[in-house]
Amino acid sequence: MRIRSAAVACLVGLIITACAAGPVHTPAPAPAPDAALTRALGTEVAQFTAADQASPPAPCRVLFVGSSSIRMWTTLSEDMAPLPVINRGFGGSHIEHVNRWFDALVAVNQPSAIVLYAGENDVADGKTKQRVLADFAAFMKRKTAALGDTPVYFISLKPSKSRFGQLAQQSEVNAAIRKLAAKRADLQYIDVASPMLADGKPRDLFAPDDLHMTRDGYAIWTRRVRAALMPHAKADASRCLSRRRLSLP
Repeated sequence: MRIRSAAVACLVGLIITACAAGPVHTPAPAPAPDAALTRALGTEVAQFTAADQASPPAPCRVLFVGSSSIRMWTTLSEDMAPLPVINRGFGGSHIEHVNRWFDALVAVNQPSAIVLYAGENDVADGKTKQRVLADFAAFMKRKTAALGDTPVYFISLKPSKSRFGQLAQQSEVNAAIRKLAAKRADLQYIDVASPMLADGKPRDLFAPDDLHMTRDGYAIWTRRVRAALMPHAKADASRCLSRRRLSLP
């Protein structure tokens, strides 16, 4: 009995000491590594939405969407002239982020064609080839549901100097999407990786961060993308206009 009383007294003493010290605060769990990026990207998308509401873009333009290599393509309109284009690149994005905001970035613009550059950041952040391809399949599914047979032009993952160690994983993603494009009439693969390499190594086409491109890099992209888009531009625009006429009341 004396032992039990001593134990109770000890427990009461601990409780009194804890109360005197004030409440114990459990630290909040750290946000997921992607949370900050998602918030930043959401802010960019909100800015696009506000701009579109203030001045609705004309439909049936060629929509360029994806990560910072698209966002930083400041001469896109001139490089693609006379094709009417719209730039919806947002920095650091993955394919899953394009999917998350598909309606606000892609569907709302009713494009004649979609040029997508995404996947490089996915690989850099450790996503497997299977995950990248699953996200791309989800993108194509969303595209078909919202825009029917609107063509998608996928720009291959580029061999950035700072990410040269990821070239093997990038090449696997590129090869898989090239193979898929051979089976789908609404998908074309644009190879920019090959001309950006010399003797198996990245050419001198990059800014000091060894990630983003100089004008010389964009010159390669311009030639390759125009070569893919131009032969189909009239048919893509005609298909878009017909789809809009059918959807109008």
